[in-house]
Amino acid sequence: MEQIKISDAAQAHFRKLLDAQEDGTNIRIFVVNPGTPNAECGVSYCPANAVEDRDSEMKYNGFSAFVDEISLPFLEDAEIDYVTEELGTQLTLKAPNAKMRKVADDAPLIERVDYVIQTQINPQLASHGGRITLVEITEDGYAILQFGGGCNGCSMVDVTLKEGVEKQLIEMFDGELKGARDITEHQRGEHSYY
Repeated sequence: MEQIKISDAAQAHFRKLLDAQEDGTNIRIFVVNPGTPNAECGVSYCPANAVEDRDSEMKYNGFSAFVDEISLPFLEDAEIDYVTEELGTQLTLKAPNAKMRKVADDAPLIERVDYVIQTQINPQLASHGGRITLVEITEDGYAILQFGGGCNGCSMVDVTLKEGVEKQLIEMFDGELKGARDITEHQRGEHSYY
């Protein structure tokens, strides 16, 4: 696995924090609940006596970052930055694969489509309280999707499905997927938002 990208500003920030710690203290980058929709990434201090045999060490300018064996595959393509905004400075941690580990290019189509839904499409829908689950891929090349959360009973769902999700999936799986269909009959029920 490649190094986790830590920007120069973030490295300087970590060095400053570590200067105030005991000698031999480094940082640990980890994922809580890896591979689930609730995955959260974090960074903590890692004293010398807290390093485990199976940790991976990544060396940076003036310090090392340790990653435990379980978190490692979920931190692929992760980036840490230290950004200055109007409200002050903050550390940002992007880990696109934390919720689901990267799928190989030659994995079955259903796994690759599911990966894209979990890592790219659901985060976009989450702001509306919705999410999609891939139910199956039909023999004639249609992804059957189940909408959940705020998408239930939403009249915009056809627009969302046709315009956004389906288009995105067809572009990404050109030649493999013909389209997407919605399994749920979007009838208004007690659990719907109006």
